[in-house]
Amino acid sequence: MSTDPRFTPVLLALPSFTPSLALEVLPHGATLHRLFVQADGKTHDVLVGPERPEDHLRQKYTNTIVGRYANRLPVPAAPVTLTKGAATAQFFPQANEKPAVSLHGGVAGFDSHVWEPTLDIRAATLFTPAEVAFAESRFAPQSAAVFARTSPDGEEGFPGALRVETLVALVPPSGKAIDDATGAYCLGSVLIVYRAKLEGTEGVTPINLTQHWGFNLDASLQDGEPTIKEHKLSIQAAHTLELDADTALATGRLVPVGGTHHDHAAKTTGTLGEAFDGGYDEFYLFDAPPHAVPARLPASALADPAAPDTLAAILAPSPTALAAAPLVALAGARSGLSLVFDSNQSGVQLYTNNFAAPARSARKAIHGGSGVFGEGGYAPGSAAFLEFHAPLGAFAEEMAAARGRSGEDTLLAAGEVYNNFVRADVWWRPGA
Repeated sequence: MSTDPRFTPVLLALPSFTPSLALEVLPHGATLHRLFVQADGKTHDVLVGPERPEDHLRQKYTNTIVGRYANRLPVPAAPVTLTKGAATAQFFPQANEKPAVSLHGGVAGFDSHVWEPTLDIRAATLFTPAEVAFAESRFAPQSAAVFARTSPDGEEGFPGALRVETLVALVPPSGKAIDDATGAYCLGSVLIVYRAKLEGTEGVTPINLTQHWGFNLDASLQDGEPTIKEHKLSIQAAHTLELDADTALATGRLVPVGGTHHDHAAKTTGTLGEAFDGGYDEFYLFDAPPHAVPARLPASALADPAAPDTLAAILAPSPTALAAAPLVALAGARSGLSLVFDSNQSGVQLYTNNFAAPARSARKAIHGGSGVFGEGGYAPGSAAFLEFHAPLGAFAEEMAAARGRSGEDTLLAAGEVYNNFVRADVWWRPGA
C-alpha cells in the first residue's frame, strides 16, 4: 500500500453480499486502479493496468480521467476565438503528441493532477439539493466518493477557471437482478458523473471529459496472454468519424460502418478478433437521439430545491438487459462477465491498446503478470478501452456534420453546468 497520498486508493464497496463489487480510486488522475468483481467463488479485476499505483506516472492514460478535452485537437498557429451566444474567449491548445496535435488535454492534462476526494457528497458544489438527498438515501456508506479540482484560467491553453467534480459510485442492482432470457445476474453498477462549471459570470471553454478505462473481462483467469479478441462487443452506431491518416484528427466527415469491420452487429462471430485489422482506435457516433438526461444543466439549479433529480433518472431501472440492444455491451469469452453501458454522451471511442508495449508497461499479478514495470506488461489487443464522450473537436467549423447529428458543440458557457454520465452494469452468467 502506497504511503504517498496521491496514490493511496480510496476504496469503494457495496454492502457485503455475494457476488459483489469493489473499486479502488486514486486521487492522482482520479484513476480507477482496480475494479474487483466476485463471481462463482473467484475474484476478478476487470481493469488492465499497473500493479503499483505509482506506476500510473509511467503508464499514462490507463483508467484515468482525461480533460479538459478528450482525444485529439488541432493546434492552431495562433489563438482562436470561441463564441457561444454572447460569450467569447481565446483558446490556444498546447501540443504534446505532435506539433499540430493536442492529446487528452495537453502536456499536463487532468490525468496528471491530484484530485481532492471526499466521501461526503454534501461537500460537493455542483449537485442539486435533490441529487444530494437522493445520493444520501441511495448510496451505501463507503460506496461513493466525489473527486474535485479547479482548473485555473489558461491551463494548457484553455480559457476560464473551471470547477470540476467527478462522482464515482457503486450501486446495487436496480430493477430485476436476473435476466430471464440468459439467466445472468446483475451484480450492480459502476456510475461516473462528471460535473463542471466556469467560475465567474462570463466566458466559454471547450470541455469533453471521459474516463480512459480499459477492460479485459477474462484476464484474471490467467489462461494465457491477456487478449480481448474473443470478447464480444456491440455498439449501437451506424457511423464513425473519419480521421486524418497522418494526425488522427477528425476531418468532420461521417463514415457509414455498414460493410466494414466497424459494423460489429454484422460480424459472423460477434467477436472483436474477427477482422481485427490491426485493432481499433475509432469514435462511434450513436444511432439513438440524445439521452433524456441532459448534457447541460442551468447553474441556477444548483441552489434550487425544486430542480430535477438527475441522479434518480440516471439510476432508474434500465429498460435494456443482455437479451435486448443496449447502447454498448462487452462480454468476456470464458469468465461469464459482461458490461452493459448507458450514457448521455453521443458517442464512444473504442481503443484496443494498439500502442501498448510489454517493455513499457506493468501487468497486474491477478492477470498473470509480475507487477514489475517492464517485465512482460500488456501487449496490443489486451484491452478494450471504451471512452464515452461527444465527437472530438465538435466546436470546430469542419465538424458541422458531427455536431448537427450529435447536437453537441462541446462548449460550456458561464451559467451552465456540464453534465456527463456513464453507467456500467456488471453482469455474470453462470456456466459460461
